[in-house]
Amino acid sequence: MNMSAARERLVVIGGDAAGMSAASQARRLKGPGELEIVAFERGHFTSYSACGIPYWVGGEVGERDRLIARTPEEHRARDIDLRMRTEVTEIDVAGGRVRARDVDSGAESWTSYDKLVIATGARPIRPDMPGADAPGVHGVQTLDDGQALLDSLAHTRGRRAVVVGAGYIGVEMAEALLNRGYEVTVVNRGSEPMSTLDPDMGRLVHEAMEGLGITMVNDAEVTKLHTGEDGRVRAVATEDAEYPADVVVLGIGVRPQTALAQAAGLPVGAHGGLLTDLAMRVRGHGNIWAGGDCVEVLDLVSGQDRHIALGTHANKHGQIIGTNAGGGYATFPGVVGTAVSKVCDLEIARTGLREKDARRAGLQFEAVTIESTSRAGYYPDSSPMTVKMLAERRTGRLLGVQIVGREGAGKRVDIAAVALTARMTVEQMTALDLGYAPPFSPVWDPVLVAARKASKAVMRAA
Repeated sequence: MNMSAARERLVVIGGDAAGMSAASQARRLKGPGELEIVAFERGHFTSYSACGIPYWVGGEVGERDRLIARTPEEHRARDIDLRMRTEVTEIDVAGGRVRARDVDSGAESWTSYDKLVIATGARPIRPDMPGADAPGVHGVQTLDDGQALLDSLAHTRGRRAVVVGAGYIGVEMAEALLNRGYEVTVVNRGSEPMSTLDPDMGRLVHEAMEGLGITMVNDAEVTKLHTGEDGRVRAVATEDAEYPADVVVLGIGVRPQTALAQAAGLPVGAHGGLLTDLAMRVRGHGNIWAGGDCVEVLDLVSGQDRHIALGTHANKHGQIIGTNAGGGYATFPGVVGTAVSKVCDLEIARTGLREKDARRAGLQFEAVTIESTSRAGYYPDSSPMTVKMLAERRTGRLLGVQIVGREGAGKRVDIAAVALTARMTVEQMTALDLGYAPPFSPVWDPVLVAARKASKAVMRAA
């Protein structure tokens, strides 16, 4: 029998973190003679850090290519047939094939598969209102998006920027535009920025942003984007005011990009993401996997499915999918919802549940907040830090941690992430043997101080 006729074909839709991690891992396990790998990417870039885009836009990362982990040529050198600027427009599950269209020429063709990986990512949410698609209005999700924004900034005469939304992308892009010399206004429909935090912790971020010269407009819903005679965006309007804008960045979140999968009859959850099992197989389909920003994942704290768009998860998904598609076995147990960001020198971190998440999950809890420092108080450059901790009433199980502070604050959340994964109680956390020296921490690390206070609150409530 012809060798090429005997080998299986793995088709990958999406050329970023999850898709190409899966392709690369499958290739490590099976050579070209055993497995043919074909990958489709509709953009100009592959295997890049989307999380680094705000820092490239802001000038902290000098060159775009520094965000690219592996080029198309490097993937092809490993016997992965990577087809750039090619968009998959249809999945024929019954026929085991996909239809793809060359973005530039429009030519279409079908490619059969034995195994399929869906890694179509997420798309920025664009408000359904006049002016949302006008020149000068940008979402920031891909390297193509980042390049389009930088090109727009280079041809914009004015220096007024409006960021719509104050989540991770909104806050990071506000800093990036500030670094570029723009006068920045952030319009946020929430009561405080960073809705992934509780409002009392978000207030600390609000104060820090205003201290940097960023204008924060909270509790404001954008109703229209005004354009000039040339069609370019000129202002952002809410019910109560209008904010002049030479450029607008949308930071109001992302949605799983699953229209293609849904059209093929594949299952999606309440948040619009594909549903998979522990091996990242699409539920009910033994030869189809999905990973990255287009899937929902199990929250290990609440026990509910969530959509969390993070590169850390996408890369892990890809490794697991590639292992399984390559004949091995691996699983993805779930997440605890850890994320960290910054606005200038303010570090923002969270893991686990917010108060409203805990209530939604039907959990009774105690919430405590402490003020501490990043180093021993007498050591030079010690900076303040606020830690908020949630613990389940009666059991004392840790439910969530939020941290806002200066240098040394953000990565402390990893202590809590490990404790959440291990289902530790706050009392157990107080005995953790953490590293100590005055340049790194007070004798009692701020996370442990919060755990002690939470443990006492649980005991009082018993």
